[in-house]
Amino acid sequence: MNRIKCIVCYDGTAFAGYQIQPNGRTIQGCIEKALKMIHKGQDVKVFASGRTDAGVHAVGQVLHFDSPLRIPPHKWPNAINGLLPRDIRIKECEIVDSSFHARFSASGKEYRYKVHTSAFQDPFRRNFSYHYPYKLDMKWMEEAAKNLIGTHDFTSFCSAKTDVEDKVRTIEQISIHSSQDELEFHFIGNGFLYNMVRILTGSLLDIGSGKISPNEIKRILEAKNRSMAGKTAPAAGLYLWRVFYDN
Repeated sequence: MNRIKCIVCYDGTAFAGYQIQPNGRTIQGCIEKALKMIHKGQDVKVFASGRTDAGVHAVGQVLHFDSPLRIPPHKWPNAINGLLPRDIRIKECEIVDSSFHARFSASGKEYRYKVHTSAFQDPFRRNFSYHYPYKLDMKWMEEAAKNLIGTHDFTSFCSAKTDVEDKVRTIEQISIHSSQDELEFHFIGNGFLYNMVRILTGSLLDIGSGKISPNEIKRILEAKNRSMAGKTAPAAGLYLWRVFYDN
């Protein structure tokens, strides 16, 4: 058996999320269906670096699967893509050691969140960014972001629906990039909780618009209370950008 590592990109708009569901169109379901066809009816399980929610996109999702087929790595993308819908694409594949695991071998991730700031709501960007046409103070957001960097208990910035008990995570970098009509938030860390990036983004936007003081971030972290933080930004602006591995 060969273990195949794949880098996958997808437009999450029309999906019920990554993880396979009985009654929903999912990324995992589409990829496993394609692999089943390649393997002549044999089920092939894929394992991803993590799940993405409905409407969330990916530029560098990573997954792996095991296969007895001797297909050269550079030919796997075309073989799979020919059987996938157009909103999912395998970017590249490689054969890796059997000890590799897309999820458990990951050392960190980068997420990006796009905010469309123009007064005009562009219908062609509605599925790929969050329209937020309000005045924002970049300095306030950057000041608050500095207080989020490091190792903290992020209970206040995690959905109350999560069943994860350990909510301590390390954020290594938060940067905010501004263009004429768009903000792009970059988050790099060792792992992220359910809805964590979307809540962080919503909170930073609330700070930028003056709804929350930049000095409140430390108090919100210490409170370990979801109701203290800002709103959850919509799924459409979120992208799983890349996954890091130590090797």
